Amino acid sequence: MSIERESYTSFLSEVKEKIYASQYQALKSVNKELITLYWEIGGSIVAKQAQYGWGKSTVESLSKDLQKEFPGVKGFSAQNLWYMRQFYSEYNGKEKLQPLVGEISWSKHLVIIGKCKDDQEREFYIKMTKKYGWSKSVLVHQVEGKAYERFLLNQTNFDESLAEKYRHQAKLAVKDSYSFDFLEMSEDYSEREMELGLIRNIRKFLLEMGGERLGELVY
Repeated sequence: MSIERESYTSFLSEVKEKIYASQYQALKSVNKELITLYWEIGGSIVAKQAQYGWGKSTVESLSKDLQKEFPGVKGFSAQNLWYMRQFYSEYNGKEKLQPLVGEISWSKHLVIIGKCKDDQEREFYIKMTKKYGWSKSVLVHQVEGKAYERFLLNQTNFDESLAEKYRHQAKLAVKDSYSFDFLEMSEDYSEREMELGLIRNIRKFLLEMGGERLGELVY
């Protein structure tokens, strides 16, 4: 391999790392906004029910009105509104759990809320999902496989080095169809647009450096 080609390969690797990092930060930012919104809605439902004694019918009416205002956004179903209430009620005031709520996606929170009743167990799965970028299906598999219990018995080593193909899976911890619905975009469309936008910025940077030929190689 020529020195020029080797230099370009190294540079391309650096640029790709920047893309992965930017994608993760973008998804993380959207996820935190969504989780904050759901947290606030859940808290508001709890407060209004305590103040006015509102029951199931009010939540169902709220769901219908929100879906009418935001058609196609699945996050405002009656069931999901009840999940928001449960989410707030069970995590609010928990010293270790509450600061972690924005670290993983909503669908993964639902798995953990539904399958884990112990606060320490919930904390474990939130932290592991964030650290290793577990997808929803992997998280379900780990919970059902009693990873927490095995960890307590020192039978599971979560610090083994990850294979190359999993190095950039951290964004899976915050990637969620709820987030894309919240932005009123399809998942495929929004992620592709995000990637193309990053590539356009990189190409502009290359051209400004005078590396027109390198800029062409990005494509």
